[in-house]
Amino acid sequence: MSNETISVGIIGAGANTTLLHIPNLQAIKGVEVVAVANRTLKSSRKVAKTFGIPEPLSSWEDIIFHDKLDAVCIGTWPYMHAPMTIAALETGKHVLCEARMALNSSEASEMLEASRMNPNLIAQIVPAPLSNKFDPTVIQMISDGFIGDLIAVDGRVTTGTFAQPDTPLHWRQDPTLSGNNIMNMGIWYEIIMRWLGPATTVQALAQTVVKYRKDGSGKRRACAIPDHIEIMGSMAQGGQMRLSVSAVTGHLPMIDIHVCGTEGTLRLTDSGGELQLFAGKANSKQMKVVRVPKNKQNYWRVEEEFINAIRGKEAVTHTDLATGVQYMQWTDAVSTALRTGETIKLPLDAVVQ
Repeated sequence: MSNETISVGIIGAGANTTLLHIPNLQAIKGVEVVAVANRTLKSSRKVAKTFGIPEPLSSWEDIIFHDKLDAVCIGTWPYMHAPMTIAALETGKHVLCEARMALNSSEASEMLEASRMNPNLIAQIVPAPLSNKFDPTVIQMISDGFIGDLIAVDGRVTTGTFAQPDTPLHWRQDPTLSGNNIMNMGIWYEIIMRWLGPATTVQALAQTVVKYRKDGSGKRRACAIPDHIEIMGSMAQGGQMRLSVSAVTGHLPMIDIHVCGTEGTLRLTDSGGELQLFAGKANSKQMKVVRVPKNKQNYWRVEEEFINAIRGKEAVTHTDLATGVQYMQWTDAVSTALRTGETIKLPLDAVVQ
């Protein structure tokens, strides 16, 4: 399809979709966003008017079975990612699916299998973008031996606020919509995998500080997803990982990740509200800021990568479905560790080998 127009349909027009996916797809030469289906026909029409999309539709099935679409962009909550992705692939459409990949690793594996059964079609999961600017530099420094052998990757991720019990129940706090995904822990594991590869074991402790919230109708509902979690594990390359994720602990950095080795340490932290990378060798008195030139920074190019992959110009790297299955298996392992109190070994099965 290198010289052909690519027609895209949109399912779910939430924040990421309207802020990034639709305008970025429309900006690519030879790409047309021709249809959109949001939660209601009324909201579909509103999005269509805003972005000049010709066909507002009433249901996601209208997009899936649209005979003039080459690709779909799925921007719904995780509970619909598997059925929509599998249906789109089975009807011959390329798929760009919002993260998190699915409710659980079983669904993620079904998505991967459907993709492998349709090798002529591109399937991509929207990647975790938070470390984009620094990823190539961190990966290169680790690969060049800056840290030596890995001892530990130690991360703390917070909202920067104390508990806010009066805020309404969010879809991310509803397991029927979000599945085993807990806060943004999967985002940071995906990033850690980019830098250091996968974990081989998982242990976890968690608590739910805010016990209940009101939903959109004002009904009080129990909070079934933890708002504070501590995760530990062993890494495949050696060393350990500890990741603390919290939505209820104030006066802490929002992002503070250390990669500690036998010869040096790297630190990614939100210093002064802006992410900065620091590095220090064993013989250094203190860590110093690593200045990353623009030509060595990654940037958001999800839609460009997706379209280029359809046109045969490049392969999907951020994020392919096999990687998505890996982070979903880790996500499931965390949930199992919380439920059983046991150490869970990874991978859970042989799907991604």
